[in-house]
Amino acid sequence: MVQNFPAQTENPAADRTALVLGATGGVGGAITVRLLREGWQVRALCRNAEEAAARWRHAGPAPHFLTGDAMDEASVIRAATQGQGVSAIIHAVNPPGYRNWSSLVLPMIGNTLAAARAAGGARIVLPGTVYNYDPASTPVIDAHSPQNARGVKGRIRIALERKLAEAAPEVPSLILRAGDFFGPGTRASWFAQAMVRPGHPVRRFTSLASGIPHAYAYLPDLAASFAALLAIPGRLQRHEIVQFAGHWDATGTQMRDAVRRVVGRDVPERAFPWWMMRLAAPFGGFPKEALEIEPVWKHPMRLDNRRLVSLLGAEPHTPLDQAVAATLAGMGCLDHPRGDARLAQV
Repeated sequence: MVQNFPAQTENPAADRTALVLGATGGVGGAITVRLLREGWQVRALCRNAEEAAARWRHAGPAPHFLTGDAMDEASVIRAATQGQGVSAIIHAVNPPGYRNWSSLVLPMIGNTLAAARAAGGARIVLPGTVYNYDPASTPVIDAHSPQNARGVKGRIRIALERKLAEAAPEVPSLILRAGDFFGPGTRASWFAQAMVRPGHPVRRFTSLASGIPHAYAYLPDLAASFAALLAIPGRLQRHEIVQFAGHWDATGTQMRDAVRRVVGRDVPERAFPWWMMRLAAPFGGFPKEALEIEPVWKHPMRLDNRRLVSLLGAEPHTPLDQAVAATLAGMGCLDHPRGDARLAQV
């Protein structure tokens, strides 16, 4: 089950107010829920605050939603500085549908940096990806792995992280890098968009690259790691980068097998139609954007979490079957949800 790491704030009087950009998404939502559970005051910037509050799907209280746009610098600064200001800004926002990375990603982090400075040096917290690396030459990602991405997305992520490094120590930052997300309430993930069909009992399982090892991150565990790291600010470097190991599918079949065990039947497996993505890629849109990620699935990339463990003592870890059960239950994919699927809450 999810291991609870109690708050270890070194200064009990320290400010525990955070602004989340992307709270209505999977990663941002999971981090928001975890911070609220641990006593943080959480603001969430979104385009329509009333609608976001009405559609909040997580158990427990919702954050304080504020209407604004992550693409608007003034909106982000206002959200970060009103009242007592914030000590952390969770930058968990990405262009929708894998589109327009070149024109949107760097301006958004620029707005977040401006807001962090206006708030007096709030720590920027970034969920990192493996896109920064060349999958063919990076079997293990650690603190010394060269960021040598070949794709456009990866080069943009490198530039994004470079902006955070250059802003330190004036603006501290925390990057927690993880593999492919899965978890309850997460729609924008390969698990939800390709492997199984949300809202329907599992009738088949789609493998992105069967037989090739792959790293997965269960969002409740990842969110617990973020919260635990934010609880020990004095032990973090001004520009801290750590890796989250998550679930390492060493055979490239363990995720499929876990789904089969959870649903209680031998669901058939099919291969993801990368060939179809290649045919459609010249027309742009999702196929073109998704095809750039294909090497991440075709080459193993394991994350070395030694720095994370040195800071926390252990990485939060939910057993795979339990995590898959909670994920499928949250997606409405189980005929008869199991009792442990109630772990849909972060």
